[in-house]
Amino acid sequence: MNTQYEVVIVNLDPTIGSEIKKTRPCVIISPKELNDNLKTVVIAPITSKSKPYPTRIKINLENKDNWVVLDQIRTIDKQRIGKTITILTTAEAVKIKEIIKETFVD
Repeated sequence: MNTQYEVVIVNLDPTIGSEIKKTRPCVIISPKELNDNLKTVVIAPITSKSKPYPTRIKINLENKDNWVVLDQIRTIDKQRIGKTITILTTAEAVKIKEIIKETFVD
C-alpha cells in the first residue's frame, strides 16, 4: 500500500549521530508510483518535541501537536514500516510540498 502522506510507524534504528532515532511515526513522502515499484520509500520522521525551524511542519496527530521533520528526510526499506496511523490532511500535505520545494529546489 504505502500511500503518499500516510503516517506510519517506522523503526529508524540503528542511527548515527544526530539522526532521529527509535520507533516513531513518519510521513511517507515518496509518490505512489515509486512506492508501488520499489522496495524502499522516502519518509520524514515526526517528533513531539521541536524548535520552530522553518523545515518543521506542525501537525495534529492523535489530538497532540507534533512536527514533521523535513530536514531529516530519508529513504528506508519497507521492512521498517509497521502499522498505519492516519493520512495527513490536504492542507498538511500542501504545506509539506511547499517546504520541500522551498528547501530543496532552487
